[in-house]
Amino acid sequence: MQVTVEDLSTVKKVLHIEIPQKVVVGELDKAYKDLKKNAKVKGFRPGKTPRTVLERLYKKDVNADVSSKLIQKSLIDALKEAELNIVGRPEVEPPIADGKGPYKYDATVEIEPEIETVEFKGLTLKKNLYKVSAEEMDAQLKMLQKNLAQQKTLEEDRPAREGDFVLVDYEGFKDGKPFAETQKTENFTLKIGDGPILKEFDEQLIGMSAGETREVKVHFPEDYFNNKVAGLEVTFNVKLNGIREVVLPAIDDEFAKDLGQYETLKQLKDEIRNNLIKGYEKRSEQEVQEQVFTALFEKVNFEVPDSLIDFELGGIIEEVERTLTYHGSSLEERSLTKEDLAEKYRDTAEKQVRRRLILKKIVKQENLTLSDEDLENGYKDMAKAFNKPVEEIKNFYKQKDSNIEFLKTSLLEKKALKLIIENSSQEIVEPELESKNTKGE
Repeated sequence: MQVTVEDLSTVKKVLHIEIPQKVVVGELDKAYKDLKKNAKVKGFRPGKTPRTVLERLYKKDVNADVSSKLIQKSLIDALKEAELNIVGRPEVEPPIADGKGPYKYDATVEIEPEIETVEFKGLTLKKNLYKVSAEEMDAQLKMLQKNLAQQKTLEEDRPAREGDFVLVDYEGFKDGKPFAETQKTENFTLKIGDGPILKEFDEQLIGMSAGETREVKVHFPEDYFNNKVAGLEVTFNVKLNGIREVVLPAIDDEFAKDLGQYETLKQLKDEIRNNLIKGYEKRSEQEVQEQVFTALFEKVNFEVPDSLIDFELGGIIEEVERTLTYHGSSLEERSLTKEDLAEKYRDTAEKQVRRRLILKKIVKQENLTLSDEDLENGYKDMAKAFNKPVEEIKNFYKQKDSNIEFLKTSLLEKKALKLIIENSSQEIVEPELESKNTKGE
């Protein structure tokens, strides 16, 4: 077998592979011998059908099968001979073997880029020191207060206003006829101002009294989430059955107790503050990491194989679909396609692949390894993150060798990133005012 390698780029190669004619003929002979044993051809006893007859009946299928076997046997050997560290799947457009000469075919492959020594030491990084403000604490408490709010039937005789919860019957009409997408709905509760249907719908409920019926005209925007009503004008017949006002609880010790895990308001505030601080610490870490990779991207330049980008992109798209499903939606309902997502997130996917390849190079370059303690701590961190027993996490990863290898790779990447940051200079800075007002999660 002869193998020559053609460079299309630093990460894309074409293997020109040639298998000697005698090997091809030998495989064809073997295929026809096997076929002769089992073929049932009218006019001939089993095992006695002449090859010329078998060729006339089965030549196309036999040649295709032999071609496939020749490629399966030779491609792995060719890759070893060429000493290529391939990623993704080879692309092969096989010709059909006929035994009239050597069998030649091309295989296009992508390989991991060869990255030069990464000079990662001495980076200058800035770490934002975020502080929890009184405004943030107040906003968090008010959010919890809203969660414990109660709806109370309005005692005073007044019309509906913004912020009220109202109970309505409604039915939408298009061109004077009932419209299937806005079918009759009874006792629907909405908060005026939240716009579950449309803000324009809510605005026309203001001033209505209990028992009143009103005609409400709305125009759905072109980008409305339900594309079946997008761009349409619909007239609703609306009856207001009742008005409820929101009663907010006082923010005190009883309020804290009602949340179920605190005895005093001080305990609740301490928990909120701790959560905000943790969120800010995580945010600061992420910002530092972004600075690391921004700096390394400028230092280290290499081509990224499309197959790695496509694989990463597939994972991102799957995550988007899972998130939409979790929230009771789908790509179709959002008028999106996988192609739209692929275009939107391709740059993100490429950057993530670049990060992993750089970290992988540093792991190898610095001879980083994992101890048993490192692995054990990795299991514990995963258990804490998913709120699961450590043994359950271990059992999951030990089900497949690939699971453990994935975890080890992840832990080594974190070790490499930690090494980079430890060998950098960090300046602690006060973030800008607008950053301070951004709430931590």
